Amino acid sequence: MVHSVELLFDADTDAAVRQVWSDLAEAGIRSLAGHRSPTNRPHVTLTVAEHLDDTVDSALRPVLDRLPLPCVIGAPMLFGAGRAVTLVRLVVPSAPLLDLHAETHRLTVPHMPKGPLPHADPGHWTPHVTLARRVPADRLGTAVGLPRVNRDIRGTAVALRHWDGDAKVVHPIG
Repeated sequence: MVHSVELLFDADTDAAVRQVWSDLAEAGIRSLAGHRSPTNRPHVTLTVAEHLDDTVDSALRPVLDRLPLPCVIGAPMLFGAGRAVTLVRLVVPSAPLLDLHAETHRLTVPHMPKGPLPHADPGHWTPHVTLARRVPADRLGTAVGLPRVNRDIRGTAVALRHWDGDAKVVHPIG
């Protein structure tokens, strides 16, 4: 599995994203609303690696000084190609968000024995919130046609967590 550092939203932003998940599910599109794990919540993955040492949590505490961070969850986007894709919403890459990402990268690299996965590197990272995975191509029109899938969400990022995919455990940072 993988480990990641994730940026979490305040209650209102979290609820707005969950409403989009629900709208997709009500339209017959398997969204993250169906993922019932207590660790499943809207987030922006800041970095991903095969492994992150447990010491990364304390190393990341200085990043908390950058929070709360206003953000805009904007346009829908697709990752992947073929018969099924991942539907996400872009988190508009503001200068403060890009600075927070760069600082997170700098602080986490020493705690990654094999380094980050390439798509998490500054300059290659696409900030986003995942809405649905494995969306069939013939359902994309319905998905992106839903009003809340296209309506900007002005929100606030307020916390960080470390997801340990090996143990399937969340470590709040701070």
